[in-house]
Amino acid sequence: MTHLDNQYCLNKRLERRNIFMNSNKFYMTLLITLIVLIACKKNENQAEQKPPEYTKPSYTITESNSVKTTFQFTDITKEAGIDFIHETGAFGKKWMPETMGSGGGFLDYNNDGLPDIFLVNSSEWPGHETNKKQHTPKLYRNLGNGQFRDVTIQAGLGFSIYGMGCTFADYDSDGDLDIYLTAVGDNKLLRNDEGKFTDVTAQAGVFGNSDEPDQTPAWSTSAAWVDVDRDGRLDLFVCNYVKWTPETDLFTTLDGTTKSYSTPEQYEGETCRLYRNINGNRFEDITKKAGVFNPEGKSLGVAIADFNDDGWPDIVVTNDTQPNFLYLNQGNGTFTDIALRAGMAYDEFGRARAGMGLDVADIKNNGNLSIAIGNFSREPISLYTQISAELFQDFAGSARLTKSSLLPLTFGILFADFDLDGYVDLITGNGHIEPEINSIQQEITFAQAPLLFHNNTLGQFIDISNEIGKSFTEPIVARGIATADIDQDGDLDVLITVNGGSPKLFRNDLQPEQANWLKITLEGNKPNFNAVGAAVTIWAGGLKQKKMVRTGSSYLSQSDFSTLIFGLGKHTQTDSLEIWWPTTGKVTRLGPAAAGKTYVIQESNPVLAGF
Repeated sequence: MTHLDNQYCLNKRLERRNIFMNSNKFYMTLLITLIVLIACKKNENQAEQKPPEYTKPSYTITESNSVKTTFQFTDITKEAGIDFIHETGAFGKKWMPETMGSGGGFLDYNNDGLPDIFLVNSSEWPGHETNKKQHTPKLYRNLGNGQFRDVTIQAGLGFSIYGMGCTFADYDSDGDLDIYLTAVGDNKLLRNDEGKFTDVTAQAGVFGNSDEPDQTPAWSTSAAWVDVDRDGRLDLFVCNYVKWTPETDLFTTLDGTTKSYSTPEQYEGETCRLYRNINGNRFEDITKKAGVFNPEGKSLGVAIADFNDDGWPDIVVTNDTQPNFLYLNQGNGTFTDIALRAGMAYDEFGRARAGMGLDVADIKNNGNLSIAIGNFSREPISLYTQISAELFQDFAGSARLTKSSLLPLTFGILFADFDLDGYVDLITGNGHIEPEINSIQQEITFAQAPLLFHNNTLGQFIDISNEIGKSFTEPIVARGIATADIDQDGDLDVLITVNGGSPKLFRNDLQPEQANWLKITLEGNKPNFNAVGAAVTIWAGGLKQKKMVRTGSSYLSQSDFSTLIFGLGKHTQTDSLEIWWPTTGKVTRLGPAAAGKTYVIQESNPVLAGF
């Protein structure tokens, strides 16, 4: 066991001892203590542990590793004109936020139909500047020819902030996408006015902090826009991590002597924040009113989905060394956290894992959603899969995800159909938080290669990371992951952000004769122009797929959500498609639709017009 593992176990044992000394509930305390001891023992003999009976799959496992890849990832970062280095601000003190950032993603900020790239940057710490250079976020405009141009200054983004993550949406219903930027300290809401951004955080009231007096600014991480009350106005959910400041930074060590980057156990948590959009100009903090106030949380990732298929968007949150949250929307402005009874708050040993990023998808196209969560080193990926509307089991083992994901520290994680066969694959961005980890644990490195798992359509994922291009196997300190079709060829390309380094932009070179695709862009009625929350279902032969228009997911990052891409495999058309519109609840049925086209469908006049 590592020093941090020992420290974790010691802290938990002391915590349980205190409960025993202050409570007469002897048997309950004994039970809790046994659960913790089992979890700690797991760290020593993880490879030897046998999963409980209830984790065994309900379907047949195939043992073949043979996957014929139809695509390659090509690193085009430099040739595309992406010239960016993430600033951590590190100056030797190993302050906790330095190793956690940062994110980025895709948005069409100028409405030309091409996904542009936004990269979050951090900054040097006050009083420790090295060269007085301003480290700004970066906005790269997609020129449509495989090239991107830096338009940061022209777009009004030439400011410095200790940034973490981002999420994009048209919150003011003026027809263009705005940016919410999370940070250590005050967050920023950047209103987009025809390609020029203005800081309207104070006016909108969405700093991400507590409204109680004498509270230090929060450390916000991931965020997502979601219309929680289905009034057409997009509300904002913000994850907060721990209560940390330079003044409260604690000394932790791996080797007993040298300071290392801290893990969150030693710090108090901070509740997430939910802001209700009032009129497109200002927001009301409804965190407590809505039932999502939880200061125990140490939240890093958020995803939106409708788990019980009642038309109301639910919110799932990953926490670092704390139980995860699964907020079920009650349809009356409130949420109920069902994570514990749903079976996804803890792992199978009753321990809260160190959850980072997450995503949600239907991995078998059978109507059951899976929640994939990236975890700390020696904690493999979690794959909580629905066995009923409000009950999940972790099928990571039977899905063959545990072996490859055991040692990496996984931050970014995302479902995407890279080979367009109609089934989502899984990609992860990996990298440790401690640069010196290899001197303590020789099997674990600081920089780690990303992983890509191919969905074999049976609920299993085959590791094909070494088969899709040499550049993809290069170790990096990855954080966020986002996808978009940057070159408009129908397949999804990938952006991976890197802590303290240059991001990676991978072009997906899928052989065009290998699979067919269909793109759908929805135009909702005002004020929800992008139809956020809408659900699109398509049928093609025996293939059925359902996707939601949503923001968030991954870690600190966001994919292009303006266009939904459906892989059709060998099918040359859809038989039919169905759209559920969130504000009215109306259903539109259309079809058939030919493959290889983009269809723009208006809520007010829903017809199929492809180009």
